[in-house]
Amino acid sequence: MIPDLRLRAAELADIEPVRAIERASAARFLGTERAWLADDDPTDAETLAERVGQGGLLVACDGATPVAFVMFREAEGCGYIEQVDVLPSHERRGIGARLIEAVAEAARMRGWPALTLSTFKDVPFNAPYYRRLGFEDVQILTPGMAEIRAEHEARGLDESSRVFMRRGV
Repeated sequence: MIPDLRLRAAELADIEPVRAIERASAARFLGTERAWLADDDPTDAETLAERVGQGGLLVACDGATPVAFVMFREAEGCGYIEQVDVLPSHERRGIGARLIEAVAEAARMRGWPALTLSTFKDVPFNAPYYRRLGFEDVQILTPGMAEIRAEHEARGLDESSRVFMRRGV
């Protein structure tokens, strides 16, 4: 555990640190079938600014420095987790789980009954990790999930290797 870790809503000044966290975190994919993700561009600043404005971007800070983030938005009346990333230097300390619990709390406050996400089926720090946090595989996609899948395919993601998951809040 990190004694001085605190979670807070992201601010516009956090956009570049969040992008740097996303870049660094993508290195986890090196040495896997998805090594190309390590070279993928991070989320664009405009999208991050939108999430800041919507209250859909939280950061975890070690002291004053952001070391992890979660980005989420409303989709079909639920909280859709778009991205969770932790700096490699801070991995395996429960920070991602704490961020997801913070999104669950935000969902309860907003009246969202569940959290959803899409992730790789077979990457240990993806679907198996989320299953340990109480997410279950979705067998039949909702129209909103199908739309998100189409967005992913348009970005070049192989959706046959991914799964949608859901967890009540």
